[in-house]
Amino acid sequence: MTTSPTPSRTALLLAFAAIYLIWGSTYLGIRVAVQTMPPFLMAGMRFAVAGVLIFGFLRFRGAAWPTVKQWRDQLVIGIFILLGGNAVVSWAEQRTPSGITSLILGSSPLVMVLLEWIRPGGRKPTVSLIVGVAVGILGIVLLLGPDAIPEGYRPPAADIIALFVASTSWWIGSLYGKHVNTGTPLLMAAAMQMLAGSMCMLLTGFILGEGSALHFSSISLHSWLAFSYLVVAGSIVAFPVYVWLLEHSTPAKVSTYAYVNPVVAVILGWAVLGEPLNLRILLASVVIVGAVAIITIGKTRTAAKP
Repeated sequence: MTTSPTPSRTALLLAFAAIYLIWGSTYLGIRVAVQTMPPFLMAGMRFAVAGVLIFGFLRFRGAAWPTVKQWRDQLVIGIFILLGGNAVVSWAEQRTPSGITSLILGSSPLVMVLLEWIRPGGRKPTVSLIVGVAVGILGIVLLLGPDAIPEGYRPPAADIIALFVASTSWWIGSLYGKHVNTGTPLLMAAAMQMLAGSMCMLLTGFILGEGSALHFSSISLHSWLAFSYLVVAGSIVAFPVYVWLLEHSTPAKVSTYAYVNPVVAVILGWAVLGEPLNLRILLASVVIVGAVAIITIGKTRTAAKP
């Protein structure tokens, strides 16, 4: 039995930088892409291209063709994570600033704790997790309370609800994938989710009438560049790097992307698109990121106990 060589410190630092910066920047990429591209069709095309390329590469390298059960399970995960999660986020980002979107979604571990608790056979959260949820709720109140976000940038109530729905859908898909033993390698599972989920997103887009709004000649250069970035960097590059990190680092360290990505997204939204960044938003950012850190550390310690 052979073991993979231990990666260098430089390789690990570059890999962490990749998932921090790339995944943190995808909120900005989505915001720019949907300025002139219909959201569900944009998301569907993005993951269809990435899924075909990754799946084709794995098959070329000799990966086995997935079973019917594996396709079924990855379809369910793809529906919740990509259609209910990513595509709904793309829809909301037509009107919601990318930084605000990242902070609302950044609080999603709160949803994970609650879902893990109420699911059949779920576990009651520890004191640290309850504290993390309480702190996270405080951060959301700070962010979405009166006068926190300047006029003209405040997202409509429908978008806020949609983002919480997307967050819940994402974690339902994650919980399903965690508790269903598909026997599918992680990268192959991701490719299958992209393929299955993208078909659902494209179908939804056409059902919603986005086909009549899709005119390639009217798509701006900035939207095309953002779309290309989402396909190449956001999906094809970042996810294999994430899988590599799971193999060469600890889950606790890898999970730190959950509270770094919102910080990156807020800074990029402010620097590139001029999105608001006032003291109230900064305070809410610190509180939300702190809550995610408390929850992540609490879950890690719980998992480490026999």
